[in-house]
Amino acid sequence: MRRLFSVSHLTAGFIAVLVGYTSSAAIVFQAASAAGGSAEHIGSWLWALGIGMFATSVGLSLWFKAPVLTAWSTPGAALLAVGLSGVPMSEAIGAFLFASALIVVCGVFGLFEAIMRHVPKSLAAALLAGVLARFGMALFSSLSSELLLVGAMFAVYFAGRRWLPRYAVPLAFLVGLLLAAASGMIHAEAVSLTLALPVWTTPTFSLTTLIGVGLPLFIVTMASQNVPGLAVLRANGYQTPASPLITWTGVTGLLLAPFGGFAFNLAAITAAICMSPAADPDPAQRYRASVWAGVFYLFTGLFGATVAALFGALPAALVAAIAGLALLGTIGNSLGAALADEREREAALVTFLATASGMSLFGIGSAFWGLLLGLLVLKVMPTR
Repeated sequence: MRRLFSVSHLTAGFIAVLVGYTSSAAIVFQAASAAGGSAEHIGSWLWALGIGMFATSVGLSLWFKAPVLTAWSTPGAALLAVGLSGVPMSEAIGAFLFASALIVVCGVFGLFEAIMRHVPKSLAAALLAGVLARFGMALFSSLSSELLLVGAMFAVYFAGRRWLPRYAVPLAFLVGLLLAAASGMIHAEAVSLTLALPVWTTPTFSLTTLIGVGLPLFIVTMASQNVPGLAVLRANGYQTPASPLITWTGVTGLLLAPFGGFAFNLAAITAAICMSPAADPDPAQRYRASVWAGVFYLFTGLFGATVAALFGALPAALVAAIAGLALLGTIGNSLGAALADEREREAALVTFLATASGMSLFGIGSAFWGLLLGLLVLKVMPTR
């Protein structure tokens, strides 16, 4: 029981949710508004997303005893914020159902797992390092704007690494909160406690919307979210089968799409926080951090916009700093694993640099292209 309530598990779960919401909750608001959603619809979308992420994160983590963290599709939300302009809400819901159905098909027939079997561990590690690199760099770039706040968190983190390694991240976060509060940097005036209520929208289906919105939503969710999400699991040594993970996220989307749950997928960046040594020195126990993240997802869903506003009240430098500190160990381990095999080093380096670049082609993010380029280099380069 004491291990279930470990401070490091709870803190890692909270930071994962904090980073996820502060980095992309605003995009979800924009997506719902693009489809003509009212304030009630936006609350319902956040309710559906929170409930879905809670159910899949907790259920899959407990079942597989691995830190399986799910998330909404951030590139999918960005796509919807543009693609849903002028689209009726009912047709948007139909497109969500279509995308989730395609995800279920991929999971049930093992198509995704068959592809990932051909990805070497070095490229998976390079992909993870590239995805997380911008968070590590943001830690240091935030020093220029908030030297005292971020500098103090940095110092406390490494002091904790020296004497209390398991609590280094929680201590740094606590110091950051105290300094931000003392400096008047936390603006919670507009935050009010309000429960979100689900709003059912009966789906309608339009061929143009299914092709123009539903199909791209499926592609970017699989390529930009599930590929790096599974790579994070593999890079951290978890051999959890991919098919049930993909299937259940798709099924969750089918159930919650009428309420605004547009797409669920494996998390990558936030999942890496729950898989880091800071969450637990024992990799077999890190799934508890994902369980706690799921619990926090439940509260973010129930209180919807209230929680998003609360996260938004924190200074951006604090969020950037704590995310970077929580991921330092994972970035270092990933780079070490990516470059360890000299025969695959060049391909891994291409994967890392392309992914870290943030490039985007045809609406698909850099994680997919980084992995594809790395595999191509691996094919054409000699093995000796």
